[in-house]
Amino acid sequence: MSATLPQPTGTMVTFAQLLSSTRRGARLARLLATTQLRAWDLSPDVSERAEQIVAELATNAALHGRVQGRDFRLALTLDTTTGLLRIAVTDAKGGQLPVAPTDSPTDGETGRGLLMVGALADRWGTEPHPPGGKTVWAEVGNRPS
Repeated sequence: MSATLPQPTGTMVTFAQLLSSTRRGARLARLLATTQLRAWDLSPDVSERAEQIVAELATNAALHGRVQGRDFRLALTLDTTTGLLRIAVTDAKGGQLPVAPTDSPTDGETGRGLLMVGALADRWGTEPHPPGGKTVWAEVGNRPS
């Protein structure tokens, strides 16, 4: 007698890349993410929001999470069953985890990035990445019309 095991109805597909903690590395992260998102043929709503989130998180990793000689990691994970995309950027600088600002600075050219991530993502958060780094992640799915 043979039994069949239930098969999962969906799969998780991933993309991950280590990148230099430089402006050039942040730019490359955006380009690689755009290429991968197009290959996965996601809806324009998800792709556009995800591209902007990757741009912000990669720039933050290169500018604020930089540790000399250490790279940052971009990871994209797509649940093909639900269409939920998880973006995770891990840098080498630990310490205090970033939190969403309570208000937007009215002057200056910086300080609005995590507000933008919060507005574009369905959920986002941070977690320590031992031994001395952190991961900032965001989830993006299809929004109802």
